[in-house]
Amino acid sequence: MSGTHVFRLAHRLSDGINTARLKLARRWKFEPKTIAYQGYGSTEWVRVLGRVVLASKPVPGSRADHAAKNGTQNVRGWRAFTSVPIPGSEVEIEVGGTVTKVRADRGGLIDIDVRVSLSPGWHTAVLRSQGTEPAEASIFVIGPETRFGIVSDIDDTVMVTALPRPFLALWNTFVLSERARMATPGMAVLLDRLTVEHPDAPVIYLSTGPWNAAPTLGRFLTRNMYPSGALVLTDWGLTQDRWFRSGQDHKRQNLERLAAEFPNMRWLLIGDNGQHDEQIYSAFTQEHSDRVAAIAIRQLSVSESVLAGGHSENGDHSASSVPWIYSPDGAGIARKLKELELI
Repeated sequence: MSGTHVFRLAHRLSDGINTARLKLARRWKFEPKTIAYQGYGSTEWVRVLGRVVLASKPVPGSRADHAAKNGTQNVRGWRAFTSVPIPGSEVEIEVGGTVTKVRADRGGLIDIDVRVSLSPGWHTAVLRSQGTEPAEASIFVIGPETRFGIVSDIDDTVMVTALPRPFLALWNTFVLSERARMATPGMAVLLDRLTVEHPDAPVIYLSTGPWNAAPTLGRFLTRNMYPSGALVLTDWGLTQDRWFRSGQDHKRQNLERLAAEFPNMRWLLIGDNGQHDEQIYSAFTQEHSDRVAAIAIRQLSVSESVLAGGHSENGDHSASSVPWIYSPDGAGIARKLKELELI
């Protein structure tokens, strides 16, 4: 059997499983829900992100219902994966007086550029799908004069997770309660200082994490006082030619997308040396050195790197036209960025 036929069969199996999950969710009285994620854009277009799923609803008056209303959830990771995507849902997007109708993809995901005329700053997009409550998403519109932006990884960069460890990755993702996750020392202060110094700069949190975890990650960032920014995550599972989506490709493609969308901007790229951020950022810099203000790498501790299966070596970047910064925490990165007059 050819590879193409195998993937077709796999896609049919995947669709069949999701259909069975939808039937089971409806039997359990799960309700359709539109989720809107924070987006970004220019004065002429915005990238709108959202998802349509069947999700369980807290019992009115229960502790979970009270926590959801007050933003004090302490959800265990596996609960983020109980919702079931509704493929092909029609979604109406309203932003800046413009209404656009789109359909969600096989994973229930909406990721679309909407042509619209907006002023720089914060705006709101409203997503509506049949049978669901309207969902609002903040959209940060980047002004044409903005020349500096921030792209940051999440896992082991702003949040200590040690995700490269296979078994602990499963524990952190599916079992650990969200309030047990720790912020990386000094990183929230660093990013806050950067946004104070560059108030027009967008913040893009670019991660290989799944969209299911977006609400949890959003609450983590807010709770630990990280600046608001668009979450750009990915879906786990089949693609047209792979059994699993490539997190590295996801990051590369979105960096290339940002370079094309904002050709006059320079980005501060923040990551860690426990995964592939160094290689990804280095390759991007070789193609777009004029688009990178600096690269800041958070170094894993000895215990983190041992449990993570090692870390990449701090390479010799003396020949690079882009400054590279290495430090185990946000305070060390901040000191070196100050020397570069970026804060």
